[in-house]
Amino acid sequence: MAQPNIVSVTTIRGNTAVAAVTNVSSNLVVNSDGSGQVYKINTLYISNIHANSNTALVSVGLLRTGVEYKIAANINLSANSTLDVINKAIYLQEGDCIRISANATFASNTNNLCEAVCSFEAIS
Repeated sequence: MAQPNIVSVTTIRGNTAVAAVTNVSSNLVVNSDGSGQVYKINTLYISNIHANSNTALVSVGLLRTGVEYKIAANINLSANSTLDVINKAIYLQEGDCIRISANATFASNTNNLCEAVCSFEAIS
């Protein structure tokens, strides 16, 4: 796993990842093995877009070498509200990814309850 020296950067590419958040933990941002890049995650917002009183339980993790380390675990997110999950930069090494999920606390349909927006830079 190569880690670029971020003092000697040749390329910085801005990116924004978006996704519907479901009850199944899924990848939002993936820095593939062998990419030769480090990803600087700048912001991550998750919004509960449900118009009624359905509260979501939001979880976000950093997956590294098969182990998911929680950034946020089962945070209550009320209807029509937004959670600022990451507002200070974190870095993803090669092979790392950000995983997200949201479970409704009162609804039977837990899919498409929330949406995620993540701003990041791919640095090489």
